[in-house]
Amino acid sequence: MASTPIANNADIRFLGKLLGDVIRDYGGEGLFRRIEYIRAASVDRHRGVAGADTIDPGLGSLSLDETLDFVRSFMLFSMLANLAEDRQGVAADSGADVEHAIATLKQHGVGADRIAQLLEHALVAPVLTAHPTEVRRKSMIDHRNRVAELMRLRDQGVTETLDGDLVEEAIVRQIALLWQTRVLRFERLYVADEVETALSYLRDVFLPTLPALYARWDRALGERVPPFLKPGNWIGGDRDGNPYVTADSLRLTLSRSAEAVLTHYLDAVHALGAELSISTHHAQIDLGVVALAEASGDDAASRSDEPYRRALSGIYARLVATYRDLTGKPAPRPGPLTGERYADPAAFRADLATVAHGLAAQGGDALSSSGALGRLIRSVDIFGFHLATLDMRQNSAVHERVVAELLKVAGVEPDYTSLDEDARVALLRRELASPRPLTSRYASYSDETTSELAIAHAAAEAHQRYGQAAIRQYIVSMAQSVSDLLEVYILLKEAGLYIPAIGDTPAQAHIMAVPLFETIGDLDAAPDIMRGWFALPEVAAIATARGHQEVMIGYSDSNKDGGYLTSTWGLSKGSTALKPVFEEAGIGMQLFHGRGGAVGRGGGSSFQAIQAQPAGTVQGRIRITEQGEVIAAKYGTRESAATNLEAMASATLLASLEPQRLSEADATRFEAAMDQLSGTAFTAYRALVYGTDGFRTFFRQMTPIAEIAGLKIGSRPASRKKSDAIEDLRAIPWVFSWAQARVMLPGWYGVGQALSAFPDRGLLREMAAGWPLFAATLANLEMVLAKSDMAIAERYAGLVEDRALADAIFTRIRDDWQVTHDQLLEVTRQTRLLEKHPALETSIRLRLPYIEPLNLLQVELLKRHRAGEIDAKIEQGIMLSINAIATALRNSG
Repeated sequence: MASTPIANNADIRFLGKLLGDVIRDYGGEGLFRRIEYIRAASVDRHRGVAGADTIDPGLGSLSLDETLDFVRSFMLFSMLANLAEDRQGVAADSGADVEHAIATLKQHGVGADRIAQLLEHALVAPVLTAHPTEVRRKSMIDHRNRVAELMRLRDQGVTETLDGDLVEEAIVRQIALLWQTRVLRFERLYVADEVETALSYLRDVFLPTLPALYARWDRALGERVPPFLKPGNWIGGDRDGNPYVTADSLRLTLSRSAEAVLTHYLDAVHALGAELSISTHHAQIDLGVVALAEASGDDAASRSDEPYRRALSGIYARLVATYRDLTGKPAPRPGPLTGERYADPAAFRADLATVAHGLAAQGGDALSSSGALGRLIRSVDIFGFHLATLDMRQNSAVHERVVAELLKVAGVEPDYTSLDEDARVALLRRELASPRPLTSRYASYSDETTSELAIAHAAAEAHQRYGQAAIRQYIVSMAQSVSDLLEVYILLKEAGLYIPAIGDTPAQAHIMAVPLFETIGDLDAAPDIMRGWFALPEVAAIATARGHQEVMIGYSDSNKDGGYLTSTWGLSKGSTALKPVFEEAGIGMQLFHGRGGAVGRGGGSSFQAIQAQPAGTVQGRIRITEQGEVIAAKYGTRESAATNLEAMASATLLASLEPQRLSEADATRFEAAMDQLSGTAFTAYRALVYGTDGFRTFFRQMTPIAEIAGLKIGSRPASRKKSDAIEDLRAIPWVFSWAQARVMLPGWYGVGQALSAFPDRGLLREMAAGWPLFAATLANLEMVLAKSDMAIAERYAGLVEDRALADAIFTRIRDDWQVTHDQLLEVTRQTRLLEKHPALETSIRLRLPYIEPLNLLQVELLKRHRAGEIDAKIEQGIMLSINAIATALRNSG
């Protein structure tokens, strides 16, 4: 993990002092002194101050009310420290911008023309998901972002806001609001709540930030850059294991997205109308602008000599009609004119381009290619009328049941599930070739089948209303065969989204079926499945016409299945193995990386992760999920969003075009070594997690998994089935609960045994120094080890009822942590963790004194809660502590 500038400790001290003042003012001197004593004692202990060796300074004397206040205070300090670090770039990828990437590529002989050629078909897409590791309420995030805005004014030497408030007083006001804002939700989140949260980022951050970034990239490349970076969204379309996502959820998401982006356009056009006061008395007017003005219906005498304003009045009226048609609501500022709705974003853009062309025809581009009009045109290119492309996702087992029912009711096949794979594929291809629908409005279907068909028809409606860019992908979870993908096209065909070949016209699929390979076994089987997929002529024709086929690879379940090292290597090998399959078919490959916030779920630096992808697998196209608390950390403000989006774009350019650093001989040696390391780590991990009697009980009693499952942080259940098996537990709560207990097991277990058993230490050091994949793997591992704490974890192990079981399993975990720690230092030639990464070391060390007391309090509250104490404040304290620890650890889920 690359070193980044050390966070501005002055900012942290400043914000910490203000928080202390707020606690004193609103909580009283007594509370302030108790909190300050615990804080100071914990800091001293971590600094090694003599006499400060007690692990729980003053915690036992806190009442329940004081405990709640204490947890809130430490959570808020961590939140403000995060804010200060984000402002300094500690939490973002540093030194990773497109201008730097272009300069690097030019040094390697890659010119601007080749970069532009790549960008013509490129796609970089951060995809927002609702996976529930963001435990903070949106109100808390909003106040935090206002503090960030005020701190920027303070940086600029501004002492007063535009409203006349003193900046420092305004900061104190926001911190006071944070102190008095309820942290926890009273009710579980619904899909609609998650939609609104995602929209707040898309509307308030992505909409203004991306056009500004493109203006910078245009200057860097010396020409207009195609709209290759666009946001995506899973919320409202991802129904894998979430029964609350329905056709109505999909409609709601797209309607609210259209409302947000069209409101933005209306405001922008209104502002342009105020700005473009150009008069026919002082400028020659292009005939296209004259035609727009004449067709606008704006005959106000005051604007008779202002054709641009009249033209924009007509554009505004058409946008109002579009807004009303797509959202079912009146526009916020309707206007006096009426117009015909725009058929699609291209028609809207064409009118804006006419205005821009007219301005350019006046003799310069100062008015046409930059400024508000240029940003608006760019916005339409990026966001259309849909704002963010919405993915659909469902488990292959659901498709199998639904298609089986459709075939049975239609009298085609009485027992589809009994057929082998070849028979299934043959049957499904026959059905896809036939224009005859399978469904009938006179037939009765199960609720599941009715719901799935409704989703497909809602997607078809979305294409008609918002355009095909609104929904492009249909993710198939647990894809294990070609028939799993064909079943999706059967469902889409019922809604008119798959069109069979007619005469010389080939088959068409308006939404792409995308396999998600999640487990280690799935990743191994992926090349054969995709080879079989492309062997179908109709599929190959569809993919060739599209220009690419997407494959999603899952970090979360592969890690839970095989451990960190095996997951990392399996994903890399899987990507590499897919490359020749796509080359043989002559189809471009687009990988969709299902990454989470925690290292155990593929987290870490996006810049490093993209650059570490196997040679030839990025090809200018990559999609990456953004989940949980990582969304707020990366995209909470426009500045942090710009930094992180720039990092994704620059890493994609470098990964696609930069010459490979590894020789073929080194690659062969390194890959063979990684195979050996992965095999050892896999055996160790599986032996502990799936091969140890009582491990499931140990995990569920040691960690707060049961309490996390009850935390109101998402609409999705914690487990896929009503089972306590680890196999059925979702990867997010699996990783999240280990992080709370400070074990971080999914991010490191088994690696130490693999490194210690490997005989060639010199080769390991070569790999760490010269192979981006291995370097990134070790960097993320090092971060996880630094955030874990076996002394704290032992306190959690004390929650396990069977002491013999607890001692036996925890001893294995603790010993393996030590081995992993020692081996990592030896391979990286360090005397301590993060020695070569001072910024990250400073960041983590700053937090440790604040996390440790939270963990200790959480353990005591868990004991009392599990012992049967029914005081509501105990449960509230547990939930607050989960929130606070997650905030302090940052990428914990």
